[in-house]
Amino acid sequence: MGAGGCMSVSETKPEEKKNPLKRVPCAKPPFTISDIKKAIPPHCFNRSLTRSFSYVIYDLVISFLLYHIATTYFHRLPTPLSSLAWLAYWVVQGCVLTGVWVLAHECGHHAFSDYQWVDDTVGFLLHSALLVPYFSWKYSHRRHHSNTGSLERDEVFVPKPRSKIPWYSKYLNNPPGRMMSLFATLTLGWPLYLAFNVSGRPYDRFACHYSPNSPIYNDRERLQIWLSDVGIITMSLFLYRVAVLKGVSWVICVYGIPLLIVNGFLVLITYLQHTHPSLPHYDGSEWDWLRGALATVDRDYGVLNKLFHNITDTHVVHHLFSTMPHYNAMEATKAARPVLGEYYQLDETPFYVAMWREAKECLFVEAEGEGGGVFWYKNKM
Repeated sequence: MGAGGCMSVSETKPEEKKNPLKRVPCAKPPFTISDIKKAIPPHCFNRSLTRSFSYVIYDLVISFLLYHIATTYFHRLPTPLSSLAWLAYWVVQGCVLTGVWVLAHECGHHAFSDYQWVDDTVGFLLHSALLVPYFSWKYSHRRHHSNTGSLERDEVFVPKPRSKIPWYSKYLNNPPGRMMSLFATLTLGWPLYLAFNVSGRPYDRFACHYSPNSPIYNDRERLQIWLSDVGIITMSLFLYRVAVLKGVSWVICVYGIPLLIVNGFLVLITYLQHTHPSLPHYDGSEWDWLRGALATVDRDYGVLNKLFHNITDTHVVHHLFSTMPHYNAMEATKAARPVLGEYYQLDETPFYVAMWREAKECLFVEAEGEGGGVFWYKNKM
């Protein structure tokens, strides 16, 4: 055993890797990022403007068709069927718009095309339409990718040591408490993170994605934070005008509830990608970029993998090569796995089961071993 309770690669038996809860190695890997890149076919790194736009058009056409069907035909159905039809619309539209959200996220990584201005224009329009401050989130998310797995510098879902968990956590460490916490996280987590940096990295002063003076950003980025706010204000005014013409309930049914589902999915996806009993976190004495990037997990969302453009089941490769377009990530993951070996983590547990399990098992982190720089999730209060 190494520092922080790490098991070296040579100590881990291949057959044990079949257990998704088996801890991944946390010692420095015997390969480099260059070794991984060499194993991936070169064309996987190529971005196609035409192909990327085809996914945007496809998602938007499906979204418009769902809107057209809902607003044209649902009111003609008898009450029970109409209610069921709206429920189906909310879920499906929410999933389709989550795919749109992922494409905008790809623009923020410069993975959409070879042209930065195209990526920023498309990302700004798509994210603003979903009430996301594009540049604000782009920069904070980029810092997350630069500091993944670091207890001191990561930007989102940073686990707390036992000594810093809130006093009320012990009262929520039961099925009703976990259900209430998950509901609050999935419904309020995204707006609270944007507005108040909830679950984010602690700063020495108030941090907010809407404030150009926030400590999240440097001076070169502040003008674009203003631009992000203009996008949000413009979309909000548009929704207000639609509400005046169509009614508030119409806006809520057609746009508001699907947006809640989008927000819930993006929080859930991010949470499950970085919260897992088998994954380590590191303090400054142990952290390095490669080990941090490997401290994430691919998940299986079934048919939703395709709707979400495989951000769910290719997340490890995404952290290693964030400018790679999503449509090449599956091939790249397959090619990289032999190099990554036991450092690659895939958990095919259904996401709704994993959500409950992680909420139960991953309450805080503690260091193990002599070094004390590697931290693992614990749940015993």
